[in-house]
Amino acid sequence: MSRGFLRSTSVVGGLTLLSRISGLVRDMVYSHAFGAGTLMDAFLVAFKIPNFLRRLTAEGAFSQAFVPVISEYKVRRSPEEVRQLVGHVSGTLGIALFALTMVGVIAAPVLVMAFAPGFTGDAERYELTVDMLRLTFAYIFFISLVALSSGILNSYGRFAVPAFTPVLLNVVMIVFAGLVAPNFERPGIALAAGVFVAGLVQLLLQLPALRAIGMLPMPRWGWAHEGVKRIARLMLPGVFGSSVAQVSLLLDTLIASFLVTGSIAWMYYADRLVEFPLGVFTIALATVILPGLSSHHASEDRDQFSSTLDWALRITTVVVTPAAVGLALLAAPLTATIFGYGEFDARDVQMSAYALVAYGAGLIGFSMVKVLAPGYFARQDTRTPVRIGIIALAANLGFNLVVVVPAHLAGFAAPHALLALSTGLSAGLNSLLLYRGLRRSGVYSPSGHWRRLLPQVLGANAAMAAFLWWSAGDWSVWTVMNAPERLLRLAGCVGGGALVYFAALAAFGARPGDFRGARSR
Repeated sequence: MSRGFLRSTSVVGGLTLLSRISGLVRDMVYSHAFGAGTLMDAFLVAFKIPNFLRRLTAEGAFSQAFVPVISEYKVRRSPEEVRQLVGHVSGTLGIALFALTMVGVIAAPVLVMAFAPGFTGDAERYELTVDMLRLTFAYIFFISLVALSSGILNSYGRFAVPAFTPVLLNVVMIVFAGLVAPNFERPGIALAAGVFVAGLVQLLLQLPALRAIGMLPMPRWGWAHEGVKRIARLMLPGVFGSSVAQVSLLLDTLIASFLVTGSIAWMYYADRLVEFPLGVFTIALATVILPGLSSHHASEDRDQFSSTLDWALRITTVVVTPAAVGLALLAAPLTATIFGYGEFDARDVQMSAYALVAYGAGLIGFSMVKVLAPGYFARQDTRTPVRIGIIALAANLGFNLVVVVPAHLAGFAAPHALLALSTGLSAGLNSLLLYRGLRRSGVYSPSGHWRRLLPQVLGANAAMAAFLWWSAGDWSVWTVMNAPERLLRLAGCVGGGALVYFAALAAFGARPGDFRGARSR
């Protein structure tokens, strides 16, 4: 069982790694050409608004509702009924998305005021953001249909095309940021146009793959279709519950819009580094296990359901904990090596590094939420994550009001880092409550592997942390090194840290066989 998941996870993870590498190249182009000033603050808000809605609906609630339903149709219905479901869902979703896009384009000034109210005090930033948003908002139409296509392909075990699709976004944006934008009087508008083009290109890539599995029926309006109604019922509460992390990041942006210029960009660059391990491994793993968990639930195989979830949690613990430690201890070296060139100066490196330390502390929580949430969505339970999400979001908002805002008013040098820390803490709370809910419901029971695994992972992380602390040295030296020196020294830190971690893990008794799917109590 776990071998199939591991193989699929490797495929998705490998292609996602390519996506993350191309994404880092894209962000390096951004930082070199535009730094962390007005243009980047405006562009990031204009891109974040449709991205927020996309993750809230398409990749969040919709995908988590659609995959279990289509998986059930595959198990219990005929292929023609599955095709009918796809046709009605695509038509209904397409019409709804087109209407939403038109509203977004018209209401762009209001949306910017709502999502970044601090921009209203800066006419240049505000007007630029509004103009950009009118182009970027169409991205939600294209990318939401991409999410639908990806859900279909994933349900049929075709993970490669969906995992490769984000690479196209990065390639298009690299071209527009590096080659097109410099030739425009208003380069920000060129960046926004690149988002529009990237969305269209990503959607077109899906169509041949859908045709190959016979799942490209004519879209049609189908609000009365039984499957569409079920997806809608599952989706509505999940709009909030499955995307608490995105709501938290949105709150960060809202508050950061009142902070010093550059705060939004600093947090963005830090978040991109956190997204690297999160996307390469955790999201890939969550993508792969959801169809499997849904099938186990549909066939009422409780043992396989629990075993699959347990395996995913164990392998996540082994991979994500050293990533979190590494991000925290190598925050400045990573930021300086990847982004610290051109318009991105030493102060930008320092400020982004502060945010990265805070986000790194929350990586474990972010990752566990991604792995635990499918345990609910596969059982078509979207209400419980809603309740848990409300609690986590309230905790995040409370921390921001009690700690972050007073710190900013008191003149604290890096209040944006406290925003990042608050988001990470709320993710940790979210994951703990999701875990408790799965245990109480009886659908998940930890295997006996955990008694040995946790001490092994803690000891290996301690050994790696000591090595990284010694090898990274004083953060200040990284901004005065030239690019080759930074790259070589960072490679030594990362490679050496990985070697120390896995050697220590083996020395403490961990073996590859510990990550098989078989349960042992």
